[in-house]
Amino acid sequence: MLVDSICNSLGLPQGDRILSSFSVGETRCEIKDSVRGKDVYIIQSGGGKVNDHFMDLCIMISACKTGSAKRVTAVLPLFPYSRQPDLPYNKAGAPLSKQPSTVPGSTYTFESVPATPAPGIPKSAGLANGMDGLSRRLNRSQISENNIHSPVVQASPAVNGVNGTNGMDGGDSYFKRTDSSLTLGSSRTPGSFTTHDYEKVNHFTSFQGKPGYKQWVAQAGTLVADLLTCSGADHIITLDLHDPQYQGFFDIPVDNLYGRPLLQRYIQQNIPNFRDAVVVSPDAGGAKRATAIADNLNMEFALIHKVKCPLSSNFLNPETRQERRPTKITDRQNATMMLVGDVANKVCVLVDDLADTSNTITRAAKLLKKEGATMVYALLTHGVLSGDAISRINASAIDRIIVTNSVPQEEHKKMCPKLEVLDVSPAFAEAIRRVHHGESISVLFQYD
Repeated sequence: MLVDSICNSLGLPQGDRILSSFSVGETRCEIKDSVRGKDVYIIQSGGGKVNDHFMDLCIMISACKTGSAKRVTAVLPLFPYSRQPDLPYNKAGAPLSKQPSTVPGSTYTFESVPATPAPGIPKSAGLANGMDGLSRRLNRSQISENNIHSPVVQASPAVNGVNGTNGMDGGDSYFKRTDSSLTLGSSRTPGSFTTHDYEKVNHFTSFQGKPGYKQWVAQAGTLVADLLTCSGADHIITLDLHDPQYQGFFDIPVDNLYGRPLLQRYIQQNIPNFRDAVVVSPDAGGAKRATAIADNLNMEFALIHKVKCPLSSNFLNPETRQERRPTKITDRQNATMMLVGDVANKVCVLVDDLADTSNTITRAAKLLKKEGATMVYALLTHGVLSGDAISRINASAIDRIIVTNSVPQEEHKKMCPKLEVLDVSPAFAEAIRRVHHGESISVLFQYD
């Protein structure tokens, strides 16, 4: 286990604690050793049952702070909730609540208007470009000269679907002419309509979700950071954050260690003629990580570009009919993987920070083998390998997959003969020692 290896490297015993759960699932924690005035380090990774492990961590931090610990440092080899999938929902729009009936005469509540934007769902007009609907109406309305002296002046005809407004009730109000000014009335004229009249859906434009429009997707990063801080954590030590800017969510020190030196050492010691091999990034997001390793080891670099596009025969290369064939992800979105670089008759080293379902890494390996790669290594910092990832790897074109023990790998090794595990405990042990003695840990980042 990672904790045993860290304690052996530091020459310290593990703290005695009771961590169990009741039948209902609630966590019970009791610290058996005295932590008064001491520097406490709690090691908990984010693999497996992430929610249970994270709750255990928060309760243990709180228990140590209640026990008058001088400082509590949370050591998280794999930081939970630092990565979320690109497609959290198999829906074209936001998750919808039950909508009221669209039958004319139905009763609508305040909560039911406007409807949640989605294809085929009427969308009421809202604010646009920082200008409210009233200002837009006043700017666009023109008073007819023939009716300038009449007591009631209607606004201009419909523009953009709702009487020239983008946020006010279309036709629900009118202008009253007084001797000195125009005042806005609130009476409703016969035949006019408002945004509550959903039986006249032809007056409204439907909303089409665009890529990136995911305001309804919860971003748990700030919440997790706040929970750790409120629990009493004074310091965070982690390894290879999926997004380095995640450190900005905290107002306490965060040390993000790198697994890059360990991966580089494996390449140098275990891949024959490694300088003739090619370092490959399975997606554009990991290009910076892969190029850093390629530059340090003086190796060539290649990139797999993943283009998400609608299914169309235009994306089939008429010559090879392989390179641009889309692979179906959902009913509404497809991805095309394209290789940028030359890997023919070469050993390829796929480098990434995390593999969860292993879908990206296995598809990348398949593409490399199609392009003529002789052997494919997959080097990953965090091998979560959830779901059917092990079965997918066993059936894939990957020859060897190398991960660290930031996540427990005992069960994975039994099921996957291709799996190798690198020990990352020396880096954490040295970081803990230096933090405890107030020394700089910048030496841990000098891996070039």
